[in-house]
Amino acid sequence: AVTAGTSEAGAAPAQQKELEHVDPRQVGEEAQRFLEGLVGSFGLTGTVELVEDGEDLEVRVHGQELGLLVGPRGTTLQAVQDLARVASQRRLGDHDTRLRVDVGGYRERRRVALGKFAVQMADEVKSSGVARVLEPMSSADRKIIHDTLATVDGIATRSEGDDPYRRVVIAPANG
Repeated sequence: AVTAGTSEAGAAPAQQKELEHVDPRQVGEEAQRFLEGLVGSFGLTGTVELVEDGEDLEVRVHGQELGLLVGPRGTTLQAVQDLARVASQRRLGDHDTRLRVDVGGYRERRRVALGKFAVQMADEVKSSGVARVLEPMSSADRKIIHDTLATVDGIATRSEGDDPYRRVVIAPANG
């Protein structure tokens, strides 16, 4: 019985180790194929590009009238990204590759807009001395706010609450 237990325990890490070595390019190609099929299924026209940076991948969909794949405040885009991850990473057993999906340059436009908004809110907090609680937002959007304001003197940020209602608080820095 002890030998069988040792053998089983020994087999699990070997199988797990085998799963850890998935080629990021393969993950990217699977995600790219999934998104090409999705764009076609929606009856949209676009091209799908894979951008690799080591184990960080971004699959970008370019084209006109792709708003349906973005949705309000990027909610559909987030769901598309989750589906692409299931179709590529989880199916292949990949746990290391970072996969992002962007449609029509939405993520960059959102990053710029949120950065400007964060600076405006920080200016209001500085002049009023009163903290501002922002609306609930995704972890990616919260990260943009935190990163943007990390180097702003006189301002501190923190996140409060539980997803999906987690929000950023912009407050005067202590001292």
